[in-house]
Amino acid sequence: QVRLVESGGGSVQAGGSLRLSCAASGRTFRTYAMAWFRQAPGKEREFVAAITWSGGVTMYTDSVKGRFTISRDNVKNTGYLQMDSLKPEDAAVYYCAAGGGLFSKRPSAYEYWGQGTQVTVSS
Repeated sequence: QVRLVESGGGSVQAGGSLRLSCAASGRTFRTYAMAWFRQAPGKEREFVAAITWSGGVTMYTDSVKGRFTISRDNVKNTGYLQMDSLKPEDAAVYYCAAGGGLFSKRPSAYEYWGQGTQVTVSS
């Protein structure tokens, strides 16, 4: 069993930065792929970024490439999403997720989810 807790959300102006953290309990986290998703009001949950269990491979949705960086520290059992050059369209509730399969853009690939953290970006 893995429990995930996100933190680091907040309100920033367009062009600003935030760093989200995802603290995991359970020793198996280090063996799981991890991802970040987001959901804006009235929209479906959207893939943002994913990283393999080792951190060696990452992937991003096109709209955040070059602006967001996903990473993880398996010693600290924590995942991160560094978000730079934020845009109003990045505003959403951000969720971290972990799963035992290959990393994927599909929410169904991840068994464990955090409660979400709100990101607001003003223009």
